[in-house]
This record gives sequence, structure tokens and C-alpha cells, in this order.
Amino acid sequence: MIDLLAMEKKIDAWLRPPFDHQTIEAVKELAKDKPALTDAFYKDLAFGTGGMRGIMGVGTNRINKYTLGKNTQGLANYLKAQYTTTTPKVVIAYDCRHNSKTLGQTVAEIFSANGIEVYLFSELRPTPQLSFAVKHLKAQCGIVLTASHNPPEYNGYKVYWEDGGQIVPPQDAAIMAAIDQVDYTEIHFKADPSKIHYLGEEADTAFWDAALQAAQIPQEGKEHFTIVFTPLHGTSITALPQVLERAGFTSLHIVSEQKHPDGDFPTVISPNPEETEALKMALELAEEKQADMVIGTDPDADRLGIAVRNNQGELVLLNGNQTMLVMTHFLLQRLQAQGNLSAQHAIASTIVSSPVMRKLAAAFDVHLYETLTGFKWIADAINKNPQYDFVGGGEESYGYMVGSNVRDKDAITASLLACEIGVWCKHQGMTFFQYLQKCYQKFGLYHERLISLTKKGPLGSLEIEAMMKSFRTSPPQKIASFPVRSVSDYKTGYKTDLKSGQTSALNLPKSDVLIFTLENDGQIALRPSGTEPKIKFYLSLNAPYSETIEWEQQLATLEKKLDLLQTALGI
Repeated sequence: MIDLLAMEKKIDAWLRPPFDHQTIEAVKELAKDKPALTDAFYKDLAFGTGGMRGIMGVGTNRINKYTLGKNTQGLANYLKAQYTTTTPKVVIAYDCRHNSKTLGQTVAEIFSANGIEVYLFSELRPTPQLSFAVKHLKAQCGIVLTASHNPPEYNGYKVYWEDGGQIVPPQDAAIMAAIDQVDYTEIHFKADPSKIHYLGEEADTAFWDAALQAAQIPQEGKEHFTIVFTPLHGTSITALPQVLERAGFTSLHIVSEQKHPDGDFPTVISPNPEETEALKMALELAEEKQADMVIGTDPDADRLGIAVRNNQGELVLLNGNQTMLVMTHFLLQRLQAQGNLSAQHAIASTIVSSPVMRKLAAAFDVHLYETLTGFKWIADAINKNPQYDFVGGGEESYGYMVGSNVRDKDAITASLLACEIGVWCKHQGMTFFQYLQKCYQKFGLYHERLISLTKKGPLGSLEIEAMMKSFRTSPPQKIASFPVRSVSDYKTGYKTDLKSGQTSALNLPKSDVLIFTLENDGQIALRPSGTEPKIKFYLSLNAPYSETIEWEQQLATLEKKLDLLQTALGI
């Protein structure tokens, strides 16, 4: 329920100093629209799986100089308390979104006003470059201003720590506690320019070299591998063409209408490479150029969508699970062929991603980190297990990490790897798509579907809570014709076998996620988004791969079964 008294107090506070005249007038104007006013103040933005993300505007539930200022001041206080014998260093990057550069400068000024050394990228740069720079510069913290692939009205604030990964419990709670102690009157906005250092060409070159080291393969024929690339108006234009050129790819065509950074994303409904519509222009250009591969990246260049030619020569968009399977299998196969693979190697995936990764790890006898959703958990697993040599890993949401130079999903290095795999496949007389089919021949044909239900505002939050509560308190014994074998409740931390009634502990941090495991390794996962007003359903089914049945027919059979699951779930 909404605490109306607390909300009124917050609104009243924003109508006087320390809030500036422009903010006060904006709150007054917002008061003419009561639902909008409520949505802007009924709660405070908090950290989710991808940091703090929200709509820009005035209010405690919005991204603005004061909400980011309060977070930054609390983080500065925390840093100074943690590093008492040295001056902390913070790296800051920002993407193409409206106000990102201004907000990035504001964040830098607040850190500098607190005596913290700041390294600020002079222009927009990819999120993975920020992760890399934190480690490369031996900084204690990193911030990136981005809202990933959210609509234009959004922006966000991701916090990274000295290992280059995003913050995780219990540190995130400690930082939030430090933020909660900050009053808006305590934010130090007056900058110390001597503490702000601007990053340029040297930082770019270091990141590009690291990408090449992780994914470049010395091989012939790259000049004959034709690529169409779209940055979807985002930051990858500052890195991916340069990395591909240095790797030897010369047949690169960039979608001109989407080449330049633009926070309005004028040519797409959503700048999300998971969606075929977002890659429409790239696919059209690829047909014109008879390209082998299409690559699209989201605004902050951590996610990538790949289209390759199927057995009929048509361009098809692979999903995140398929890309993850091909890339990880290729990296393991290459290490094995070189005689360098051992049980001390590790790969990674998440609990809502395809179960095929378990079979892949077992086949190559390597360790699998199966983490909660979000690359911060994969980075945390790498950080806590130095005895393993990390190879690569990803999740269903079109993110992939090659090696551990970057501790977040990295569309720059992953795109290079995809192109290198494409060239290698050509040498072997097959396509990237046929390589994927060979993986399914080994492990079975896995097919997934993601359904996202958007529930905006305070009532939407309550509706999502009610849906999770209903599935949690009355778990189904059967969904459509599929018996449910077990229920894993990551909020309570226990897995229940529905046949025996026995429970066992889940060895992961608690999270609001439910997973129903079906017979034959199928699964359904439910998870409220940590950064958007959505509840997500992840459906996965599989069947033995048939050499005698057409690929399209096998997929169609699984699609019909997924339809039955979706109908039975009422979504």
C-alpha cells in the first residue's frame, strides 16, 4: 500500500530549497496531474538487477540530479569509509541518452567535491568499456549512466566495484544504507576541477586491444566475410567498427540511418536487438549486400542480436540462448583442440537461461556457474573462484562475456567472436547456423520463449506481487499436459520435489524467482524485473534432435507445446 502521509511529506520537501527553482516549478506543474504526481513520488528508486533505472523527471521515483546526487553522495561517503588509507578512484561513463552527459558530469562533480579522484570519459562510451576501465585503472568504483534498451524517457545509474563487476549483496545493502542516511541538503554539488580527469584515446586503445586479445583468431578469409552492423543510435559506433577493422574484417557495412548516437532512437520502436523490428533496416541492407551476418547492439553496447543465414539462405535472428550455446561451445572446442582444456576451466549461465548449458559443461568436463539473473552474479562467481579459468558465458537476454577482462556482458568482444566463428565455419564448409544445429544434435533441441507482462505504476506493482504470491502459495502440479517435477523458490531458498515432498536448500542468494521444473528437463521461470515494471515468464522445452525430420518441423512441434504452456499459465 502507498504511504500517503510519507508521500505528501516528500512532495512538500521538493517545493523548497535545497531544490532549485526549476525543480520546484516542475513539481508545481506536476501537481496538476495527480496520478503523475503520485507515480513520481510514491516510492524511491532502488537498485535492481541492473542498478537504478527509471523515467527522467522530478520526484523520488525519477532519474534527476537530486536522486542521482543523493545516491552519489551516499556512495562517496561509503567509499571514504571503506578506503581510509588511500584516496578512492572512480571511473564514470555515459551513453547516448538524453541528459546522460549532463548527469555524468554532475556525478563526477559530486565525487570530486568529496575529495575523490574521478576519471570521466570525455565522450559517450560502451558500458563494457567502463567495466574494463575500472580494472585497467585500478579504480575502486565505476559508474555508468545508461538505461540499456529501455524507451527514450528512461535513464539509469549502474554501480561497479574494483573487480569490474556490478555491486552484489551484502555490499549493495550497505551502500543503500549509506544512501538512505543522506539528506538532500547534504549533497556536495560544488566541484573540485583538479580531481576530475578526462579519458580519451589511450583508454579506447586499451579496451580495443583487450577485445582483440580475448576473441581474435588468426585466420584467412576475413575480407570475404560480409557483415552488416547497426549500433541502433548507440555507443557501439565508438568501438565495434574499430575492433573489427583491427581484427582484419574489411567488408563491413553500417546502417547509415542508425549510425549516429541519438537518444530519441528515431528509426525504431525500441532500441532492443532482441526484437526483429529493431534490426529491420540492417536486415534489408544485408540482403542488398548479400551479407553473411547481421549484428545489432543496444544503446550502451552490452547486448547483441545476431542474424545469420539458415539452410534456405534466409537471414534469421538467433535468440540469446542460441548465441550463448554456439559461442561457448566454440571456445571450449578450440581450447580442447589446442590441448589446453581442463576441469579447472569454467563457463557461466543463469537460472532462467537454457538448461542446455548444463549438458555443455558436462560434455566438456568443465565447471558451470549457474547464477541468478544478471551478469553481476557471473562477475561475482568469477571473483570468488580464482581457482578456475573463466572461458565465457551468457544469459538468455542477449548478453555474453568472453573471458574475464570485462566483468559484464560485452557486445563489442562478443560481436568480434561471432564474426570469427562465422569465418571459421566457412573454412569448415558450413554456416554459423549449421554449427548451431550440430550443437543441438549433441545435446538435444532446446527451444525457449520469453513473455513479458508490463504492469505500470503502484497498482501494477501490487498486481505483480499478487501473481507471484498466487504461483508461490498454490504451485501447479501440472501445466497443460506437462507434470511439474519440482518447484524452486529462490525467495525462500528451497527446492521442493512435488512427488516426494522433500525439500533441499538452493545454494544461491535469495531472490524473487520461481522455477517449475517439468519432466524431460523443461522449465518455467517467473521473475519480476528488477529495472522495469514487468513480470517475466521464461519457458523452455526440448526434444531429441532428429536427423530425419526437417528443422522447421521440429521447431514447429516445440512451438505448439510452448503455446499450450502459455495458454495454461493464462499469459
